[in-house]
Amino acid sequence: MSFHERLTVNGAELVVEAFGPQDGPAMIVHHGAPGLGSRSEPKRSFGPFADTFRVIVFDARGSGESSDHEPFTHAQWVADVDAIRAYFGHERIVMAGGSYGGFIALEYAVAHPDRVSALVLRDTAADTAHDHLAVERAKSTDRTVIPQWAIDRIGTGRFESNEQLREYWKAILPLYDHQHDPAKDAAKLAATRFHYRTHNAAFGQNMPRYDLKPKLPSVTCPTLVTVGRHDWRTPVAASETIAELIPDARLVVFEQSGHSPQLEEPELFQRTVRDFLAEAGVV
Repeated sequence: MSFHERLTVNGAELVVEAFGPQDGPAMIVHHGAPGLGSRSEPKRSFGPFADTFRVIVFDARGSGESSDHEPFTHAQWVADVDAIRAYFGHERIVMAGGSYGGFIALEYAVAHPDRVSALVLRDTAADTAHDHLAVERAKSTDRTVIPQWAIDRIGTGRFESNEQLREYWKAILPLYDHQHDPAKDAAKLAATRFHYRTHNAAFGQNMPRYDLKPKLPSVTCPTLVTVGRHDWRTPVAASETIAELIPDARLVVFEQSGHSPQLEEPELFQRTVRDFLAEAGVV
């Protein structure tokens, strides 16, 4: 049974969708790229799991079709996840997230360990230690020439308008996939809703203070850490750090992927996640 509503969550209007059996185990998936991302990617990536799971996706406050109600903080985004969990009546969930959504998934697991049955992470990080590598890759790529003004804004949250954020997104999109397809980049650009203030808050205010490494040993739920071998933004080393710090975490590297193995190697990604959840006893 599907669900598609605009819900009032902690004062914000969030567009929320749910798929799969209402009595199935719950999975909440958080999208990445605050101010750029939306529920469309998690819906596409985790929709196939609705044959077994109650898959819940949503546009976070300040992104997609949801309202721009501040604050745009990790604590608020975590509180929104928990409110959505409570709305659907689930005591425990599989928490999943990729890229910046992985930051929120990690933060949720740290804040609410009793509510997470398993954690699925994709191309994410526990701190900003590897951000300089993204700048280096942007400078050295042979796919396109990225303007210096765009390179200077990677991970900074310094945008003056939605139009400027759009031009930045257009400039860096060629870096994301292992096999570059300009047509896919154009489609992603056309489908994106821009919220530059959200993006500025995420990267200009939240990220300079972001370092979850000291708290990761406290995560006790089964954890799967996935990453594309050729990820320019959150490299394999960032995932290795997470896997080393979370007890018994499993690390899987997708050899033919960049930042999005869930889209670049979907069959392998889905099989990997299903096998992990089955072994974790969630299914």
